[in-house]
Amino acid sequence: MLLPWILCGILVLLISMLFIKLLLLRKDLKEICIGLTEYTCSSSNTLLTVASNDKQIRKLAAVLNKQLDQLRKQRRQYIHGENKLKESVTSISHDLRTPLTAVCGYLDLLEQEEISDTAKRYIQIIQNRVELLNQLTEELFEYTVTLLSKDDTDTGEVVVNELIEESIAGFYAVLKEQHIEPVIKLPQKKIKRVLSASKLSRVMINLLHNAVKYSDGDLQIMLSEQGEIIFANTAAELDSIQVAKLFDRFYTVHNAENTTGLGLEISRTLICEMGGRMYAEYKENKLYVHILLPEVKAEHHS
Repeated sequence: MLLPWILCGILVLLISMLFIKLLLLRKDLKEICIGLTEYTCSSSNTLLTVASNDKQIRKLAAVLNKQLDQLRKQRRQYIHGENKLKESVTSISHDLRTPLTAVCGYLDLLEQEEISDTAKRYIQIIQNRVELLNQLTEELFEYTVTLLSKDDTDTGEVVVNELIEESIAGFYAVLKEQHIEPVIKLPQKKIKRVLSASKLSRVMINLLHNAVKYSDGDLQIMLSEQGEIIFANTAAELDSIQVAKLFDRFYTVHNAENTTGLGLEISRTLICEMGGRMYAEYKENKLYVHILLPEVKAEHHS
């Protein structure tokens, strides 16, 4: 009769030991998870340390530390390469600007000379091409910096209605010169989003430039209460195939003069960086460019 009780006691003891072992393992794994989270979130160079005496846990920590060390070396190489690329792009951009400025200066001097109408026409063609090359240099520089830059220092709460109004006001003289009277539809409610004000402003200016290039004289700018911005304008010379390629790098349509095709690509990159989405569509001879801003994150109250 005593044997069953002894067996039960041994079984209870084994279960208790197993339970304690599981608790210790859980504590050790939680410690490793916290270490990994700190490493990934803070870009810390500190490797994992565990207080456990368990051989398997210590072996796991050693394997993870080896992987983290490799990631740290790769990150250093990436940052170094990124910085070198920025320096190279800046240097190339500067090296191109200098001779382009000189060419523009000589062309201006030639215009002041007594030359034939044919020569003047050739000079005008050269000036247009030099201006396009200069613009391409600037936009290539901006595009590269946009791709490489992770600067979000000005990220904060932005009232989108006000930013749109400020962008249009700053561009109004150009629109007026092109005889474009924008129709603006903004909700009375303040639409607020947490994003980079400078990046969104750059997108607005790029889209206004785009409207000048492709518009037949009209422009609608709308903002919904859901945070969707729409630029719409009549563009009878476009078609759905061309519109589908508008975001392709360096793509330009035949009627868009002095353009590099980088503006919309830069804009979409900036919007995606802020967690939004951007696309274009063509309906009934009208070009629509949609910007879906990132949604407002719900606040959690404890």
